[in-house]
Amino acid sequence: MSRIRVGVIFGGRSSEHEISLRSALSIMSAMDPARYDVVPIGIARDGRWYMYENAIGMLRDVVEHVGELSSADAAPVGLLPQPGANLLLGVNGKGAALLADSGLEVVFPVLHGPYGEDGTVQGLLELAGIPYVGAGVLGSAVGMDKEMQKRLFREAGVPVVRFKSLERGEHRRQPAAAMRLADELGYPVFVKPNALGSSIGIARVKGPPDLPAALDKAFQYDRKVLIEAACEGREFECSVLGNDDPQASLPGEITVEHGHDFYSYDSKYLDPYGASFKIPAELPPDISQRIRDVSIAAFKALSLRGMARVDFLANRELTEINVGEVNTIPGFTSISMYPKLWEVSGLPLPKLIDRLIELALEDYRERASLKVTADLNSSS
Repeated sequence: MSRIRVGVIFGGRSSEHEISLRSALSIMSAMDPARYDVVPIGIARDGRWYMYENAIGMLRDVVEHVGELSSADAAPVGLLPQPGANLLLGVNGKGAALLADSGLEVVFPVLHGPYGEDGTVQGLLELAGIPYVGAGVLGSAVGMDKEMQKRLFREAGVPVVRFKSLERGEHRRQPAAAMRLADELGYPVFVKPNALGSSIGIARVKGPPDLPAALDKAFQYDRKVLIEAACEGREFECSVLGNDDPQASLPGEITVEHGHDFYSYDSKYLDPYGASFKIPAELPPDISQRIRDVSIAAFKALSLRGMARVDFLANRELTEINVGEVNTIPGFTSISMYPKLWEVSGLPLPKLIDRLIELALEDYRERASLKVTADLNSSS
């Protein structure tokens, strides 16, 4: 059986660049070389695309030194936004494009945050006519926009914490507006960039004196921020897999430790003792099933495909359980919950990757069967 040629795209222009490299290293290391011919495609901080030969070795070195992608030992490439060729373009030093022998049968975007998880790369792949893993343009865009996904969740009856949004321009014109919104929600509140992940730019605000600094921090990453009411006590995550008939994993629980106020970037990635995990979570069967059911409802509410991780915030009594957010390209690092939850649910990482690629190809075939022209001679 011939191998499937899979383009794995990683890096990107987002502040989650380093996390993407860790995820890509895990995914490519777990892919069966007898089944897949992997084409590693890195996007540097400046947005330039490169194809790497020894990508796993390069990524190991970069991750070990907490670095970022460079152009060393890499071939500059681009992707034609037109269907049929499924080819990367190799670009020489003078800017002329030369076709590279890299026909792609499917793409696995391992990009976190803006310019990758938000529908931009998905739109390019749609134009190129290449199947890809994960949510489509709409689901990716809505999944990246925290305010919009919360509005859709409320419409679908999916429970979310109370929240307010604030535009940077409005904040400049009316500096007191943020204080009013936070007062309406009641302290403590969480301030976060509207379209970012990995807990970057998030602050827990205990009272009014701390609010201006939290807003300044969040506005460095986005033009819109969210101010959310706290729902503190326990945090759960649940993995979803599928297209029309999505399935949910067993939930897992995150416990923040070592003096961290919440599950921050530092507690996730920098402090080895910043958090502990119970996989699966120790929950009554009815609560566990409720989390799984709500995860699937959230997945469907955003018209997602392939995969998503649903994060939950609950009080200690478990009488209030809210969806915090949905991640359409969840982390695949060595500590990431998405693959770990599927592993305890009976699907190890290599099999999970197989299934995600199968779902991408299935979804592409379904969409390719749709008409793209109108039958003008039809009497109906």
